[in-house]
Amino acid sequence: MKVSIVVGDLSSSGAGRWGGAVRPFLLAQALKKINCEIEIVGFTQAADETLTLSDDIPIVSIIKETYYPQFFKSAQQLLKQITGDIIYAYKLKPTSFALSLFKRWQTHRPVILDIDDWELSWHGGEQYQYKPSLKQLGRDLLKPDGSLRQPDYPLYLKWIERLVSQADCITLHTQFLKQRFGGIYLPNGKDTYLFDPQRYDSEASRFQYGLKDYRVLMFPGAPRPYKGLEDVLIALEQLNQKDIKLVIVGGSPYDEYDQQLMERWGEWIIKLPKTPAIMMPEVVAAAHVVVVPQRDVPAAQAQFPLKLTDGMAMAKPILATQVGDIPQILGETGYLVEPSSPEQIAQTLGRIFDDFEEAQAKGWKARQRCIENYSLDAMAVILQEIIDKLY
Repeated sequence: MKVSIVVGDLSSSGAGRWGGAVRPFLLAQALKKINCEIEIVGFTQAADETLTLSDDIPIVSIIKETYYPQFFKSAQQLLKQITGDIIYAYKLKPTSFALSLFKRWQTHRPVILDIDDWELSWHGGEQYQYKPSLKQLGRDLLKPDGSLRQPDYPLYLKWIERLVSQADCITLHTQFLKQRFGGIYLPNGKDTYLFDPQRYDSEASRFQYGLKDYRVLMFPGAPRPYKGLEDVLIALEQLNQKDIKLVIVGGSPYDEYDQQLMERWGEWIIKLPKTPAIMMPEVVAAAHVVVVPQRDVPAAQAQFPLKLTDGMAMAKPILATQVGDIPQILGETGYLVEPSSPEQIAQTLGRIFDDFEEAQAKGWKARQRCIENYSLDAMAVILQEIIDKLY
């Protein structure tokens, strides 16, 4: 059985940013475990470096033309590269799902849709409306870079939600998305062999990354306002313990938000550069605590934070907020606080460091929970059931 995973954005600011660490690559690795042949097909930008995952998972990159009608040429090239018996569209977008449906019309091969974000939540969610004046409509249609010439423009994201029922199967990774779109719950899985704390020396990692003098709160992701890092930084101000630092790995590919954090709270922040996915366990090994301080907004409710299972697999104490599926994912194996509550974060950090042995014991329980429920093997079991039903 060959599966083609179709990705609308494989660029260095999209799924390609974290290499093998994000959802489409996790799907590929889990499908390999049930002996599927895999190809990943998607759009990149001309300036992007060649993306590779492993020798047995080829990645076919098509340079994407940014605007209609030129985009149709890119789409035609991508469609020719989809050769799987099953088409697995990653994200509810025209550049992935719509093209996958078109390929099904051509070939009669089944389409699975994977939804890992509520795409419209970035544009106001249910409140989004496109109501231009006649003059603005003309600009949006006729200007070479007009809004309606963008393949994944929010209006098209809203329209494509009406086509969800056309998928032969839907997979998603949060209960928020399941309630909204239906489908089969398929949580993100971690490679718990690669992310095995017994393979790494935490003290050596802290020394290597210049962190040996600090108690490290690690955020191994891209900063964005809804991810709650400001709440952690306010908590650090309240604690005023100079050896506790928030370590941000990789920075933001989207905007200058991490620079804004540095300008205001630079004394509490250490930035580490973007790190290849295969080296992330060594980086996470340097953490004393992994922080996942999501705020309670639709964009966060729809997400399964990958940094959560980074910390769980590496047996790290985890401090997170009660947002979305986080309480269900962690169970009793982490420390939960209310969202947007720096005071609770400060108090909980005090508890963690006052009895760090207990915190470490919770971390080991979190690893066991990750192995049982949030590993690539756990993903593979669910995917096998899905494929058996399709065939």
